[in-house]
Amino acid sequence: MRIIDAARLEKRREKAVKARGAEDRHVYFRGVAEARYALRKVFRLVAEEAKRAGLDPLAHQALIQIYGSERKMLRIKEVAERLDITAAFASSLVKALAAKRTVTRVRDASDNRVTWVAVTKTGRDLLHRVDEEVQRHVDYFTRGLTPQQTEAALSILMFYAGVSFRQAPEGATQARIKAKVTKLFD
Repeated sequence: MRIIDAARLEKRREKAVKARGAEDRHVYFRGVAEARYALRKVFRLVAEEAKRAGLDPLAHQALIQIYGSERKMLRIKEVAERLDITAAFASSLVKALAAKRTVTRVRDASDNRVTWVAVTKTGRDLLHRVDEEVQRHVDYFTRGLTPQQTEAALSILMFYAGVSFRQAPEGATQARIKAKVTKLFD
């Protein structure tokens, strides 16, 4: 595992953001190119392993989204939203997963129009197997990246996610905690 200097990475992110608004945007697009190269490669590796395990890559993504959700279950419309597909397509996808016994569908107790989807033990075992295979390939791929490629990719991913390593103003964290606690008791 590579150790990244957070201060250096933050400087790279700031340069990329600044370059995005400049006439010459090469620094920004270099980061975009590295980020997309890494993502594309990893997504292809994931898709290939999903196929080897007998899963359509989108069905695999559905399992990940459902199992990875906070409640370990999603409504059909949330599956659709997370996969950026229509609710009708999500419903068909979930039916196919249910036929493979990788998910279970349950009607909402208070609203019969709503269907909840949860990953079964069979589905979790399948996710774990695919993930173990993916990890081997990703480890091999990332060992081949230079530190500069890694930092360029991370700086753009930070930009996309709206993240910075800049230190919060003194007391900002305490103020947020106090506001949340106050809200709880209002």
